[in-house]
Amino acid sequence: MRYVITALFFLSMMTVHRGFGQFQDSKIYPVYHGNDLGLTYTPQKSSFKIWSPTADAARITFYGSSLGSDIVSTHLMQQSEQGTWSISFASDLKGRYYVFQVLVNGKWLSEVPDPYAKAVGTDGKRAVVIDLNDTNPMGWREDKSPSFSTRKQLNEGVGGLPVDAVVYELHVRDATIHPSSGTRNKGKFLGLTEAGVVNDKRIATGLDHLQDLGVTHVHLLPSYDFYSVVESKPDSLQYNWGYDPLNYNVPEGSYATNPSDGITRIREFKEMIQAMHKKGIRVVMDVVYNHTMLTETSYFNQLVPDYYYRQRNDGTFSNASACGNETASERPMMRKFMIESLAYWVNEYHIDGFRFDLMGIHDIETMNMISRELHAIKPDILLYGEGWTASESPLPEALRAIKKNAHQLEGIAVFSDDLRDGIKGSVFNHADRGFASGKKGMEESIKFGVVASCAHPQVNYGKVNYSQAPYANEPGKVISYCECHDNHVLWDKLAVSNASDPISLRKQMHLLSLSIVLTSQGIAFLHAGTEFLRSKKGVENSFNAGDSINAINWYQKEEHADVVNYVKRLIEMRKDHPAFRMTTQEQIASLIRFDENLPDGLIAFTLNGASVGDSWKEIRVIYNGSNDVRKLPLPSKGWRLYVHNNMLVSAATNADPTALSPFSASIMYKK
Repeated sequence: MRYVITALFFLSMMTVHRGFGQFQDSKIYPVYHGNDLGLTYTPQKSSFKIWSPTADAARITFYGSSLGSDIVSTHLMQQSEQGTWSISFASDLKGRYYVFQVLVNGKWLSEVPDPYAKAVGTDGKRAVVIDLNDTNPMGWREDKSPSFSTRKQLNEGVGGLPVDAVVYELHVRDATIHPSSGTRNKGKFLGLTEAGVVNDKRIATGLDHLQDLGVTHVHLLPSYDFYSVVESKPDSLQYNWGYDPLNYNVPEGSYATNPSDGITRIREFKEMIQAMHKKGIRVVMDVVYNHTMLTETSYFNQLVPDYYYRQRNDGTFSNASACGNETASERPMMRKFMIESLAYWVNEYHIDGFRFDLMGIHDIETMNMISRELHAIKPDILLYGEGWTASESPLPEALRAIKKNAHQLEGIAVFSDDLRDGIKGSVFNHADRGFASGKKGMEESIKFGVVASCAHPQVNYGKVNYSQAPYANEPGKVISYCECHDNHVLWDKLAVSNASDPISLRKQMHLLSLSIVLTSQGIAFLHAGTEFLRSKKGVENSFNAGDSINAINWYQKEEHADVVNYVKRLIEMRKDHPAFRMTTQEQIASLIRFDENLPDGLIAFTLNGASVGDSWKEIRVIYNGSNDVRKLPLPSKGWRLYVHNNMLVSAATNADPTALSPFSASIMYKK
C-alpha cells in the first residue's frame, strides 16, 4: 500500500457529519492505520481485529457449521488502538466459522462477518478460518497476466496500454448454463476453465470461443459474494446479475461447486483466472463499492452504525445508487476499505482490471488514490467505470468521479453514453433510433465517439447529443461501446426501434453499430453474444429474469457465423493497426480528418497511419447511416478494400468502393 497508507498516516482523526450542508450529529472517528483488519492466520495462531470505534464492547462467536445453531464458544474482545477491537488464539482454528457482534448504546447488534472477511460459508453469513495457501491451484504462483498489445515499444512490465484493450462483458452463469454450451460445469466458475469444449453441433463455446474471437479482456459481471442468490437453495430457480454486494472480498458461492467450506469458491475462482490467462485473456472484475444490498442491517452498519454511508441533512440515508443507500468513499475508513479490498483482489487473485459500478458516487480523490495504488502493483491494470449516479447525492458534483470530470481522473476511463445512444438511440426511449438505425442529425455524436470524447477541430460540440464539450484529455479515458448488460441488448433495441424494418436490414444496422465501436478511438467494449446477434427476448432489464432470458444460446453462433467472423476480423484489424488505437489527444486532433459537407447520414474520415507507425499508411472509414445507397468518390487512387458494405473483402474482390449500401460500414487503406 505504498501511496495510500503513507497518506493515511497523516490522518489521525476524522470528523464526520450527517450531511454536507448542515453540521449535525457531529462525531469524531479515529482512523486505524494498520493493515491487519479481519483475520490474520497461521497454524500456530489466529488473530482477529475489527474497527468499531462507537462500540462499548465487542465479541466473537465461533460456530461448527456455516448455517447451523451449533455455537462452539463466545469470547469478549479487547479494546485496542484507533477504534479497534482484537483477540488472538494460540491454536489452529482452521475450518472454524465465526461472526462478530458489537454493543452500541446498550444493545448488542446483529452477528456479522466483518467487511474484511476473505472466506465465508454458505450464503455469506459467517466467515471461516482458512489458510489462503490451501486455495491455490497447481501452478498458481507461476500464473502471469498475458500481454494484450502488439506494440513493439512498451515500458518494462507493461503488457499493453488501455486503448489496446478489447473488452468483452460476460456473466459467469450466462456463459455456460445453456444446454448448447457443451460444458460439464454449467453456470460455474469451472465452466469457464474447460478448454477444447464443443457442443453437439461441433461449435466451439466458452473459453475457446473467447480466445478465438480475439478479445483481450473478459469483464465479469459481479463475481464477489452477493446477496440475492440463496446458496443454500441451489435447486431453486434463482438468477441475478449480482449488483447487491454482501461480502466484498470473497467470490460468489453460487458459482462454486461447494459454497459451504470457504476454500472451494476461492480455488475455483483462481482456476478460472488461471485458465483465461493461459488462453491469453485478462480478467476484469465488475465491482460495486457504491452501495450495499442491505442498509441498516448491512455488515458495515452493524459494526459502525451510519459511518460508511452518506446521509441527508435530516439524518436519513442518501440514495444516489437508487438501491437504498450510497457509501461515503470520502470518509477515511471507507476509502481505506476500498483501496485494500481492490489491492487484495489484484495480489491474491491476479485480477487485471476493475469496472466501477456507478463510479460517479465515489469522490475523485478516492478514485485517484485507488488508481495510484493499483498501478503501482500492476502498471497495465485496466480501470474504468460509469461516470454518473442513479440519483442525487449530497456529495458536490465538482468532487464526483463523473463523466464531465474525467479529465481529473488518473488512469481511469468512463463509458461514453454519447456514442452508445448516438449509435442506437436513447436507452430510456425505446422507440428512439440512432445513427445506425436511421435517425438524422446524429453525425456529430458519432464523430465525438470516433475521437473518444477528446477535443477535435472538426466536431461541432453544439450538436452532440449529451456533452457540449470534450471531457476526455486522452483516448484511454473513454470506453467506446453501444450496449452492455443494462437496458436492451443491441439486437433487441433494433427490434423495438425499427420494428417495421425487415430482419435482413436490422442485421446491417447491427453490423454497422459494431463497426463504429471497433473503428472508434478509445477502449473498445463488446457485450457477450453480440457477435451472433444475441437476444434477451425483448426483456430490457434482465437482472433477475432467469436463464430462459439470459443464458447464451451457442447455437446462434452457427446461425450467424458470418457476423462472428466479421467481428473477429475487425478485432484482429484493430489489434494489428495502431491507427485505431491512438494514445494522445494531440494525435487524434491532428491525424484524423473528417470529410466535410457530406449529406445527412454519411460520415467519412481518414486516419494518418504512417505517423503512428502503422503498416497501413492511410486508412479511410465510411459509415452510411441512411436507408439510401450513397456514392462517395475517393479522394485519391490506390485504395484497397478491407471491408465493403459490412462485408469482409478478399484481395480478388471486384467491388465499386464508391457505392455505399444502406446502413453499412466500409474500410479501406493504402500501404
